[in-house]
Amino acid sequence: MEGTKRSLIKPGLLVMIVLKKDQRTGKLTEGVVKDILTNSPSHPHGIKVRLEDGQIGRVKEIVNNEKD
Repeated sequence: MEGTKRSLIKPGLLVMIVLKKDQRTGKLTEGVVKDILTNSPSHPHGIKVRLEDGQIGRVKEIVNNEKD
């Protein structure tokens, strides 16, 4: 699933994000959503989130609905 709709993203979700520094390469980082930073219902480049480890990026893919 892609991460362009805010309604699909919840805290505790395991996601793949692209960090600002990795936007040119498209390298993805896996992590668990802590906060949702985008206020609009959707964003063409992905919803911006903060992971539990503090990294911030845009969701490219939702891995699953629950953290393990």
